[in-house]
Amino acid sequence: MKYSVIIPTLNEEKLLPVLLNQLNQEELRKEFEFEIIISDGSSNDNTVEIALANADKVIVHTEKYKQNIAEGRNLGAEKAEGEILIFLNGDVKISSPFQLFSKIRSEFENGKYIGMTCDVIVDPVQSKFEDKLFLGFYNYYFHWLNLIGMGMGRGECQVVSKKVFFEEKGYNKNLAAGEDFDLFKRLRTRGKILFCHDIDIHESPRRYRRYGHWHIFFTWLLNSISVVLRKKSFNKEWEQVR
Repeated sequence: MKYSVIIPTLNEEKLLPVLLNQLNQEELRKEFEFEIIISDGSSNDNTVEIALANADKVIVHTEKYKQNIAEGRNLGAEKAEGEILIFLNGDVKISSPFQLFSKIRSEFENGKYIGMTCDVIVDPVQSKFEDKLFLGFYNYYFHWLNLIGMGMGRGECQVVSKKVFFEEKGYNKNLAAGEDFDLFKRLRTRGKILFCHDIDIHESPRRYRRYGHWHIFFTWLLNSISVVLRKKSFNKEWEQVR
């Protein structure tokens, strides 16, 4: 079985190298057959140069219009050769890359699951009590949504069968936000989604620090309601925070 790791980027020169260094560990690449695909949304820093030196495939958006993350992920998936697509954001770290790939291999080989996601926490080095409280609640809430059939997985880490991904026409590129929820909501109607609490995805706290947890809470809430009821995101654009 082969895997494709797809990373959408936009001006991630500071944080992207950390994830790429994790993925390019010699033992990891020997044990698991996977490719790294960077889908860049037209960065104006050194992101593309970093990607060219550390990824197997690099796609760069060159059109005049502003690309959203859903379209970036879809373009990466179109170039993927793997049977399993692993979507990771460019600002994350994996608590244990070897454990993540091992879990994906063991759970997807038997066909029991068509999707998988993990706990997302703030990078422990930068984490505060309110981060742990906020994301601790959300991790178990999102797990519960999968159990009751709604489906949910944050875009920081989404794993899906390539076959099912394209049958569902991938991410909805018309959604500026909530595209991760929308995909897993559709996937859940097709089969089971594994919410793995054994592996953590460490994200940057930069958005929480700029806007605060309550602002993020209401933004997520409004976008999820809008996606369910209107099939549109509440936000017209998901602002980059760097």
